[in-house]
Amino acid sequence: MRRVHCGIVPPHLLTRLAALQDPRLSVAARAARHALLELDPLVHERSEALRAPVRRGSAVVGTLRRRIHDAGGREELPGNLVRAEGAPLTGDAATDEAYDGLGSTYRLFSEEYGRSSIDGAGKPLDATVHYGSNYDNAFWDGERMVFGDGDGEIFGRFTASLTVISHELTHGFTQYSTNLQYQGQSGALNESLSDVFGVLVEQRELGQDAGAASWLVGAGIFTPAVEGQALRSLKSPGTAYDDDVLGKDPQPATMADFVDTTSDNGGVHINSGIPNQAFYLAAVALGGKAWKGVGRIWYDAVLSGSLPADCDFPTFARATNDAAGERYGAGSREAEAVAEAWSKVGVPA
Repeated sequence: MRRVHCGIVPPHLLTRLAALQDPRLSVAARAARHALLELDPLVHERSEALRAPVRRGSAVVGTLRRRIHDAGGREELPGNLVRAEGAPLTGDAATDEAYDGLGSTYRLFSEEYGRSSIDGAGKPLDATVHYGSNYDNAFWDGERMVFGDGDGEIFGRFTASLTVISHELTHGFTQYSTNLQYQGQSGALNESLSDVFGVLVEQRELGQDAGAASWLVGAGIFTPAVEGQALRSLKSPGTAYDDDVLGKDPQPATMADFVDTTSDNGGVHINSGIPNQAFYLAAVALGGKAWKGVGRIWYDAVLSGSLPADCDFPTFARATNDAAGERYGAGSREAEAVAEAWSKVGVPA
């Protein structure tokens, strides 16, 4: 079985849940301990996935092809095919949410940026739902999306949040368009790109301007017992949750609070708050539909060919500044908004 490469629930949350002694949360504790075993990074396998052909654009317009499988509570992939492209609603919430979420993500990249699926070559979008028993994660495994149903005490089903689906599927886009190492600042950029395009998918589906959007990743996956809105906030990193069980959201918003750690591949799920905040600041400064403005700039930067595998925040900031200048002109309102956003989070560009 292929192991997890990128899970939506960060290791620090699973570690905290795994240590719980409260008998009222025994299912959540067991589920977290099991999910942690699946987070072994297996560096060799991830390196192999990142060697996929990098495709800067699309030669042809692709056709959306979705296939949703049901694992039936087992941890065997892909499971039984339960809905293929064009098939009607199944009545199973997870199946139909996954189907819709894959379509929403595909349409952002195809209709707004001209990319033929996540790989630029029309790759079919596959997903498996009902993975495992009380499985506390959703992940992109290098080939397909996989969704657990949650433990029912802390997490509900992971397909309930469009940003979970779009975040994880964007890991596929990043896999096929960059060779970013999943470590340190380059790994945090990898996570940030998934957060950025993940929220843009939701905003486009809802028709929201930057000022009206929630900018939350993972809203809707916590049970009512949790004091929190979501897993992360691009608008205000560090405020997504503050709960007796989960603790407080540890994301920094600026380099002044950068977290130097060896856990979580060098804090990839934590320090991603810094580039997330830069994107948010640029988006609200420009206003309007973020996927049409600053989203295009970030997309251009990713496909520019200028991002090294060990890309750090300043290098990525320069790539977005260059992309803004090339698309909108040096000294344009867009270019100034991007430069100012990076300056506010303390990243020199």
